[in-house]
Amino acid sequence: MSENKTKLMKKRIFDIIQIGNRNDIISRLFDYFIVAVIILNITIVFLGTFDELAGYARIFRAVESVTVVVFCVEYILRIWTADLLYPDKTPVKARLKFLRSFDGIVDLLTILPFFFLSGFIVFRMLRVVRILHLFRVNAHYDSIHVITTVLIEKKNQIISSVFIIIVLMLASSLGIYSAEHEAQPEVFRNAFSGIWWSVSTLLTVGYGDIYPVTVIGKIMAILSAFLGVGVVAIPTGIISAGFVEQYTKKQYSDVRFSDLNEIGEILVDRQSDFNNMTVAESSEKYNISILVILRGELTVVPNENMRIRQNDILIVRSDKIDK
Repeated sequence: MSENKTKLMKKRIFDIIQIGNRNDIISRLFDYFIVAVIILNITIVFLGTFDELAGYARIFRAVESVTVVVFCVEYILRIWTADLLYPDKTPVKARLKFLRSFDGIVDLLTILPFFFLSGFIVFRMLRVVRILHLFRVNAHYDSIHVITTVLIEKKNQIISSVFIIIVLMLASSLGIYSAEHEAQPEVFRNAFSGIWWSVSTLLTVGYGDIYPVTVIGKIMAILSAFLGVGVVAIPTGIISAGFVEQYTKKQYSDVRFSDLNEIGEILVDRQSDFNNMTVAESSEKYNISILVILRGELTVVPNENMRIRQNDILIVRSDKIDK
């Protein structure tokens, strides 16, 4: 009996801290509380850098201690409930996967600087990682979730565009070094000086601290500036197309079963009840038949034990639905 109570409590804690159900008041309050604690913690870190506020250092330290305690409790609870986050893995493997995940690493790096703040400059610098804790908001706001989804889905195209940028950067840096080294040996001392110039030029920043003075160097600078416009446009176009695609998909995420006409399409987002359910469970609960699951570039014919994942698109038959 006590074991069942423990499981129920664990599931309830998981629902509160992991899922962020909009219809669960306690879960929503926890979301707001954590965001407020994150913002308070970052604010304290910023205020602590002002010499004029040195007299409030003890107060800042006390407030920071309270916020870090909250982070520690949340971190422990997330580790404890990790087997519910990854139900297809054993409890040990699920916890290890969480520890290696982006959220797990950011949570750990958020806590560590507090305990190792003095002495090691590396740990003092890790306080910057606390800002990444704001990505926890991603679990609660669809607009930010769309951005991360686009970046994940278009990662191959983005990596390809970054590779093109690196190639152009190396080519222009070596070219400008060859053209300018003799004329400006103190400025273009090595290839790294050329890399700094090429990055600032290709990315259209143009700091002006390093610039060519020879005719060939100026011609290269003109070409690099024009190429920089195109280089910035490539990933921008990829991400923009991804946004259009995602918002088109999102139109189907709010489809109600009563609106489906025999065959319908449902996008499983983070807040969807279908998320992490098996095909059999969803079919029984909602009295529908899942014909096909579109998972990325794959078209999957599901079996009863297959689990539905976030961002899956379900092709369902609704002829069983009671009108």
